[in-house]
Amino acid sequence: MSSVFLYLFLFFQNIFSRLRTFFSSEKGTQDRANAAIAELLGYAPVCMEYYFQALRHKSVKDRKKENNERLEYLGDAILEAVVSDIIYRMFPDKGEGFLTALRAKVVQRETLNRVAVDMGIDQLMELHALSYNHNMNVFGNAFEALLGAIYLDKGYEQALCFMKEVVFAKYLDIDSLVIMEQNFKSKLLEWGQRHRVIVDFETIYQERDDENNMIFHSSVLLNGMVVAKGVGYSKKSSHQEAARIALSRLNDKNLRSKVTRLKHSGNDPDC
Repeated sequence: MSSVFLYLFLFFQNIFSRLRTFFSSEKGTQDRANAAIAELLGYAPVCMEYYFQALRHKSVKDRKKENNERLEYLGDAILEAVVSDIIYRMFPDKGEGFLTALRAKVVQRETLNRVAVDMGIDQLMELHALSYNHNMNVFGNAFEALLGAIYLDKGYEQALCFMKEVVFAKYLDIDSLVIMEQNFKSKLLEWGQRHRVIVDFETIYQERDDENNMIFHSSVLLNGMVVAKGVGYSKKSSHQEAARIALSRLNDKNLRSKVTRLKHSGNDPDC
């Protein structure tokens, strides 16, 4: 009889030991996640669940847990307001056109995706691996959701502080963004005028990515010849990318010569 009690005692002791290990491991994982988020933000959150939700992609099928789409919607509005606030104060002598164009550079998908990866948001996200194989937007979207979480947890001032002291200070080269406003498309058009070359931009086709965002594919033609193609999340950005590539390729003397021959063949309207 005593051997039976001993067996049961050892059996349940083993079960309880495994349970303690399991819950200890779960708590350790949770603590590490909490610490990683706090380090990313630069402060200790009040309601951590907002941030877990912000980092949870819709590919995670769990009816008990809400994904980050609603927070992304909120964060998108907060982002535009906060960035407007920062660059308005940063450039007191600049006009509305400059400020609007610079804000567009900061909040565009390409910038947000890069900043999110540089910050390590991609490493903290809860998502299905297939969701980002061909779509980096999930990280930029999560960035917006994170800003929405900050706003709900700490308010507008904390969202402003996070963008200014963390994002702008550490992950955004604002001078480079200002230089980018030099506008590759304008430069290419100016080059065409100087060399009497017809420059045309065409949107080839449009498609939607996995997140239902529109993607534009464009080409730039010099005297009717396709010289470069660009892709972007707006028609304007796809034209800019095509123009950037075209300007780079025009460093090739053979290409310039080919374009010139087309001009002398009668494609120049002034001939």
